[in-house]
Amino acid sequence: MLTVDELKVNYGYISALKSISIEVNLGEIVTLIGGNGAGKTTTLMAISNMVGKAGGCITFKGTDISRMAPNKIVRMGISHVPEGRKIFPGLTVHENLVSGTMGNPGLSKGRIDELFDFSFSMFPRLKERLKQHGGSLSGGEQQMLAIARALMGDPELIMLDEPSLGLAPILVEEIFAMIERIRKAGKTILLIEQNAAMALAVADRGYVLETGNVVLHGSGEQLLADPAVKKAYLGY
Repeated sequence: MLTVDELKVNYGYISALKSISIEVNLGEIVTLIGGNGAGKTTTLMAISNMVGKAGGCITFKGTDISRMAPNKIVRMGISHVPEGRKIFPGLTVHENLVSGTMGNPGLSKGRIDELFDFSFSMFPRLKERLKQHGGSLSGGEQQMLAIARALMGDPELIMLDEPSLGLAPILVEEIFAMIERIRKAGKTILLIEQNAAMALAVADRGYVLETGNVVLHGSGEQLLADPAVKKAYLGY
């Protein structure tokens, strides 16, 4: 579904991505793990064309999207839930969800109603808070809203950047359970996550990034069992 081939990104004189190559197949959960500054967020930003590229090619369903405008990439079927949630705090929960449909102008009213039902089945708490402003929600609820807003565009691929960041352990488990349910509902997921153990436990495959390079890749099970991954990212 998605192929990133020898992607390079520079921030001034700093090489953030040196030559990243990854693949995401239809129906998979693929995770990128690595320390701060490894290039994980930059990879997603480059896929969405929110940062310039110094080289490489990105294709989605066989179409080159390397230089495509971000709004057109959304229309192609890619939704991006950025680090820090980036909900609209002054809009209600309902208004935030409606904003998620704007990237897909082909949605019918009937399909939008189905997407609301789907989002509420995933995140029942949001239905209880429809008229509340997004800024009044707890951190966990804001993360749920950010994911639900992305789902309202009916994407084929959803990219999640640190969905568990700053959440209590019980909420982290809830978010990861939702990620698995989203995949079962037919979505493909590209996940960035500092909690490497939980990310690899749900992922079909994973890539380990260090200083802008892919240094390891394999199935989630293989990476969980890898001694280098255990030492660097799993704490044992």
